[in-house]
Amino acid sequence: MSVPTALAPAPAPGTLAFPDWMRRVQVQVEAAIAGNLPPAEAIPARLHRAMRYASLNGGKRIRPLLVYAAGELTAAPAERLQVVASAVELIHSYSLVHDDLPSMDNDVLRRGRPTCHVEFDEATALLVGDSLQALAFELLARKDFGEPGRQLEMLRLLARASGSCGMAGGQSIDLEAVGKSLNQPELELMHALKTGALIRAAVLLGALCGAALSVDESTSLDRFAKRAGLLFQVVDDILDCTASTATLGKTAGKDAAAEKPTYVSLMGLERAREFADDLRKQALEALTPFGARRQRLLELTDFITQRKF
Repeated sequence: MSVPTALAPAPAPGTLAFPDWMRRVQVQVEAAIAGNLPPAEAIPARLHRAMRYASLNGGKRIRPLLVYAAGELTAAPAERLQVVASAVELIHSYSLVHDDLPSMDNDVLRRGRPTCHVEFDEATALLVGDSLQALAFELLARKDFGEPGRQLEMLRLLARASGSCGMAGGQSIDLEAVGKSLNQPELELMHALKTGALIRAAVLLGALCGAALSVDESTSLDRFAKRAGLLFQVVDDILDCTASTATLGKTAGKDAAAEKPTYVSLMGLERAREFADDLRKQALEALTPFGARRQRLLELTDFITQRKF
């Protein structure tokens, strides 16, 4: 990965350094998810143990971090961001459980551990995904969450990002594309749905937790969210062919072995790296209208670009 030409500026005096802020958000979200999941011993205990196994003690929590970072644009209350971040991460965790199933990507390793269907069984893994998805919407639907109109918009946004016009639709296209060649617009559409839709939702949901944005600000933030989602996937494709299984915590080189179209297979490694840097620049430019409020999103964009796992 090429080194970005302009790293995000240092935080203002008195604010947490980015690694400390990131760790604090990760700890808060982990605790919130743990507290909202049913206890491991509650009936049905096997399902509840599997839900906790699939959701806790792992992952970068990029989507919750995006929720919190976008919330800084609108001075969103921390307690509201925590609920939204937990809901988004539960949707993400459910998608990973289902993506790893034998009928999907058929993977045996996730976050450095056996995948859910390997640790438990395939039927349990299916129910884990169903249950995590339902819990995410239950969290957002709580009556004390916020203004009802805004709450309904959040529910609609998360539902659309999760279904056939979002993540599930992207997975469907991905399955159909195995062994085929896709051109760049086709590949971008697939990943705008499979990966980008939930990343975009995380950003927009975080901003919706606070004060309303202007029309121009909303347009700029949406552009950032779309570029960030695509950037995440391009970096993922690069890492799949350059990083080790131990570093990634999942099976390296699996896309190539499964003959899946990726940005590396389409462009070659060096061009894919250049494309990632272009996307990063576009994402950062989209944040210009937000001034100092964009600090965490700038830092998080650099983290997504430079990550090694």
